[in-house]
Amino acid sequence: MRRAGLAASILAACALAGLSAAAVLADEPPPVTTPTITVPTVTLPGTTTAPAAVIAPNVSVAGVKVGGLATAAATLAVQQAFAEPVVLRYRTTTISVTPDLLGATAAVDKAVATAAAAAPGTAVKLPVSVSQARISSFLRRIAGRFDQQPVDAVLVLRHLRPFISQDRPGRTLDVKAAARAVAAELAANKRAPITIAAKTTPAKVTRSDFGAVIVIHRAANRLDLFNGMRFWRQFGVATGQTTYPTPLGHFQIVVKWENPWWYPPASPWAKGQKPIPPGPGNPLGTRWMGLSAPGVGIHGTPQPSSIGYSVSHGCIRMLIPQAEWLFDHVDIGTQVLIVAT
Repeated sequence: MRRAGLAASILAACALAGLSAAAVLADEPPPVTTPTITVPTVTLPGTTTAPAAVIAPNVSVAGVKVGGLATAAATLAVQQAFAEPVVLRYRTTTISVTPDLLGATAAVDKAVATAAAAAPGTAVKLPVSVSQARISSFLRRIAGRFDQQPVDAVLVLRHLRPFISQDRPGRTLDVKAAARAVAAELAANKRAPITIAAKTTPAKVTRSDFGAVIVIHRAANRLDLFNGMRFWRQFGVATGQTTYPTPLGHFQIVVKWENPWWYPPASPWAKGQKPIPPGPGNPLGTRWMGLSAPGVGIHGTPQPSSIGYSVSHGCIRMLIPQAEWLFDHVDIGTQVLIVAT
């Protein structure tokens, strides 16, 4: 009986405990369940997640290092290098000109495409098209600014003495050689400065071309001989009378005759006269130095008493020995200046 009562007591206690637990659970809120959402992966059209391809290491295009670059970056690098100006130098002047002004173009895309497929360490050439005509035209415009024509020496009188101006050589830019150098540099995609050479053009008449110079003073009846600009000798002469004056101006000796014939000129004073052969009675003496003034010359005279007077028919008379000496010291082309004093 005691055991039956004890079992009943235990069952009663368990029943009471179950009721208490149920009451506690009824007071708590029910648990919340979060749903799982799966987001699909979306790939946009035209995009890739693969890394961009680069050119193999140590590859170059016309000296421009493009290894390790993407083709777009390589193209830009080569374009910038080719667009660098060509530098021209002439004496102290420097001229920079871009390749497009010289008509040069480069196939950059083609060269970079070749580089992209090349093995490491490959040196790729850059195809360049040059216009020789455009280059030469540009250089001729430069030459037009710097070419200098030669300046001849000129004989003038200063204070009744001969003065010979200084000759000056000319300079002509060597356009052909410069054009070849520019074309070669563009084709090789190099930009080292190019020095333009110039050819020297000598003057046709220099100071040294003037030897003897004669100055005749008509009023003073005097002939001064100079060696260039340096005084040499002086002679008394006879010049033209008032009716037939010796012409004034700048002339030159155009003919030299030894023991000349005298021929009557087409002038009223010589009408009816006949030619006179060489000899003691020849009015020209033994030497004739004809000037570029028609019918006028320097010559000897068998009439020494006429020296110092204006008595001739336009010619310049000298004593025969002096005319012979002068004949030996002047040449065809010797300058003769006749002044009024």
